[in-house]
Amino acid sequence: MKFSSQIKPISYLKSHTAEIVRDLSESREPMLITQNGEAKLVVMDVKSYEEQEETLALLKILALGNREIEQGKFRDAEDVFADMDISELNFAKQTQADFQ
Repeated sequence: MKFSSQIKPISYLKSHTAEIVRDLSESREPMLITQNGEAKLVVMDVKSYEEQEETLALLKILALGNREIEQGKFRDAEDVFADMDISELNFAKQTQADFQ
């Protein structure tokens, strides 16, 4: 993502708001807003923002998982599936007993 073509002063934002909203919604590219020549904020459409938030949430989950693996907090998949099979068997037995 290149901001170079989407850098505008805050005065442009103030005077072209409707146009900016339309352009950002269509292009889905963020716009960098400057004040006194300094970058101050990024404006983006809602769909892009939501996608970015979802991506960040997934990355956080992956980072937490990697940290747990590094700390040795994991189980072999075979053990997990074996426990699931036992749980399903116990659930089936309990359900069957409930209907008798």
